[in-house]
Amino acid sequence: MFLDYFALGVLCFVAIFLFYGIIAIHDIPYEISKSRNHPHQDAIHYAGWVSLFTLHVLWPFLWIWATLWREDRGWGFTQIQNEQNELHHDILKLTEQVEHLTEKVATLEVKQAQHYQPPVAGSPSSPTAGDEH
Repeated sequence: MFLDYFALGVLCFVAIFLFYGIIAIHDIPYEISKSRNHPHQDAIHYAGWVSLFTLHVLWPFLWIWATLWREDRGWGFTQIQNEQNELHHDILKLTEQVEHLTEKVATLEVKQAQHYQPPVAGSPSSPTAGDEH
C-alpha cells in the first residue's frame, strides 16, 4: 500500500516538474529579448505562448529571432553593407591608381624610345665595325 502512494507521489511530482519546466523553457527567448532590449519583445513573448500550445514547434525560431538583435549593432546587416561599401570604395581607388601608373609607365616607355637611338651599322661605336683586331 505504501508503494502505491509513493508511486503516486513521484508521478505527481514528475508531472508538476515537467509542467513548470516546460513553461520555464518557453520563456527563454523572451528573457533573451528582454536582456538585449529587443524591439519585438512582446511579439516574441506572445509567440512563446503560442509555441507552448503547439508543443514548442516555434521555439527554436523564437530563440534565433531573439538572439539576432543586439543593441550595439542592431540586426547587423548595416555593418556588413558599410564594410562592402568601404571595400568597393577601396577597389575603385586602387583601380584608379593602377590606371595612373599604367599611363605613367607608357609615357616613360615612349620617352625612353625617343631618346634611344640605335647605332648605325659601320659607325665606330658599332660593335661589329671595330672588332677586327
